[in-house]
Amino acid sequence: MRKLIALCLSLTLAAFAAPAQADEAPLKVVASFSILGDMVKNVAGARADVTVIVGPDSDAHSFEPGPGHASALAEADLLVINGLGFEPWLVRLASAARSKATYVVASYGVSARLRAADTHDHAHEENHAPTSDGDFDPHAWQSLRNGIIYVRNIAEALAKKDPAHATLYEANAESYIAELSRLDEWVRAEIGRLPPQKRKVITTHDAFGYFGAAYGVSFIAPVGLSSNAEPSAQALAGLVDQIRREQIRALFMENMTSPRMMEVISRETGAEEGGTLYSDALSAPGGPAPTYTAMFRHNVPALIAAMQKN
Repeated sequence: MRKLIALCLSLTLAAFAAPAQADEAPLKVVASFSILGDMVKNVAGARADVTVIVGPDSDAHSFEPGPGHASALAEADLLVINGLGFEPWLVRLASAARSKATYVVASYGVSARLRAADTHDHAHEENHAPTSDGDFDPHAWQSLRNGIIYVRNIAEALAKKDPAHATLYEANAESYIAELSRLDEWVRAEIGRLPPQKRKVITTHDAFGYFGAAYGVSFIAPVGLSSNAEPSAQALAGLVDQIRREQIRALFMENMTSPRMMEVISRETGAEEGGTLYSDALSAPGGPAPTYTAMFRHNVPALIAAMQKN
């Protein structure tokens, strides 16, 4: 009889405890690419299970989603995207998944650069599926001050979705923002040591416009904003002439692009390859840039070492 009473009591307590445990289940968050995934993890901590669609060392510009990605999105509570036309494939993926996840565009509120290097404010509305807009340069995270805007948007979205833990998200975000602010000051100080005339770099595609505008560096790219574009022979010849004329020696590949074109430029101009930059994707864990902050701490010394040769 005592065993029966104990069993009934334990089942009763479990029944009452089940809803509380369910309430404490972490949010299911899907981030469109690795940099956003890292930001979400810093803000949410253990309160979110984060799935990254476009992983480390992968190119979001030319990404083709599969059925598994649609399944992850179908189960998601929150979808964090960059916006500014960066993830055009997400329109198809969202349609296939029939997801009820809340959309948050991390770049909301940045002063977005047009492809012609002008600026324009770009907005979004929550719960509206993302659309592709080819007028904007989407790589806004390459300015750490924009990265801070991203973090605030992510924290706000998490708090709205999970108000019981809003204080936690706010505290994590403020701590992370303080780290990004210190890093921004460090980047400005390091770049500032170089004379302005030396601050010129050749990269595989035009992913560093926001970095250049924020920190005073001129980036020249043989490929447009999309890393899978191909420059014309005339454009490539013009670039080679410019590199020779301005005596630019700082040349970089990016972690998700083919080295073939940069090898041609190096051979024709004498520019020296300075290594690999991380722009649209982080490195794998254990690599030189597995986090958003590590990406800057890797890229900046590499850029400075190469620009000193200009």
